[in-house]
Amino acid sequence: MKYNIADNVTAFSTERDEELPFYVVQPHQVHGCEIREVLRADTTRDELEGVDALVTDVPGVAISVRTADCIPVLLYDPVHKAVAAVHAGWRGTVQHISCKVIDRMRELYGTCASHLLAVIGPGIGPESFQVGPEVADEFAAAGFPMDQILTDCGPKAPTNDNPMAGGLHIDLWKANQWLLEEAGVVSANIQVAGICTYKRYDRFFSARREGTKCGRIINCIKMTR
Repeated sequence: MKYNIADNVTAFSTERDEELPFYVVQPHQVHGCEIREVLRADTTRDELEGVDALVTDVPGVAISVRTADCIPVLLYDPVHKAVAAVHAGWRGTVQHISCKVIDRMRELYGTCASHLLAVIGPGIGPESFQVGPEVADEFAAAGFPMDQILTDCGPKAPTNDNPMAGGLHIDLWKANQWLLEEAGVVSANIQVAGICTYKRYDRFFSARREGTKCGRIINCIKMTR
């Protein structure tokens, strides 16, 4: 799945059995908030242990994050020519990882959030992301607008057709868009794929549906010049 961000930017999320068109730097993620700047196109995963977001201003360096229900966020600064790839699972989202990445881009490159172009890629959708009250409480404690991101669907009533029926549901797409906007990203500059990986497991990997040993989507962004 390709994203139209800018003429000098290549960005995509791989689908099942899709081969990478070139070498892509991939971190070893841990659902934390460690951010690393990448300056070499041949940086290995072993060099990026415990990292959940990458940034670079080097053309030709393809950076990425790996997901399978978590939310990928890709950022491009067209003024200072820098990019970021962010792994925002629910834990990273609660920790405001996207805001922290924008802060790091400001420190490193002089990025202004209002100039950023952003993509929120395929990830688990609100109808499929059923959570317990303890998870909802973490979002509330982290300052999220619960009236916008939380839906109470009543008592849990799972069926074979809909194992996620009932219960509390959080909209991670909206939560991450809210974070970007809170950081100063213009809403019109945010693309939301709106594709639920749990529902569309025919196209994308879903750890909640298939188990944690399933494959991973590679969400990549690279400046070509």
